[in-house]
Amino acid sequence: MTNPDFKEPLDVTRIMQMIPHRYPILLVDRLIDYVAGESAVGLKNVTMNEPHFNGHFPGMPVMPGVLIVEAMAQTSAILVVQTLGKEAEGKAVYFMTIDGARFRKPVVPGDSLHIHVEKVRQRGQVWKFKCEATVEGKVCAEATISAMLTDQDVG
Repeated sequence: MTNPDFKEPLDVTRIMQMIPHRYPILLVDRLIDYVAGESAVGLKNVTMNEPHFNGHFPGMPVMPGVLIVEAMAQTSAILVVQTLGKEAEGKAVYFMTIDGARFRKPVVPGDSLHIHVEKVRQRGQVWKFKCEATVEGKVCAEATISAMLTDQDVG
């Protein structure tokens, strides 16, 4: 890769050191690219054995849009921690806004969901991101989110 900030993918074990989310709500399996302080790409491998597919929808499993937005938020939080370093690991990050959410194509078991996040701005502990989720290069969902990093350790 030509990205100088990108060393190697961050696996799920490293991600769990960085953000406090755990199964069944941990929705990023790997960070596959990042530019510190600017952007990141997370990967979520969607599988049929995830608990939400029991009811959404029986006979026609579709990943709930709210979980796609949550995957965007988690990828954004990983970028924040990757940018700020070890002192930010395990801190609570709270949603503040979700704007312009659009869902374009269903995400189903077997899909590899790529979550692209790009920092729009940062003011103090408040970060804003433009996010897009794709499968095979096709946009499935997009949103602009903002979140606040707290000093509160979680876990």
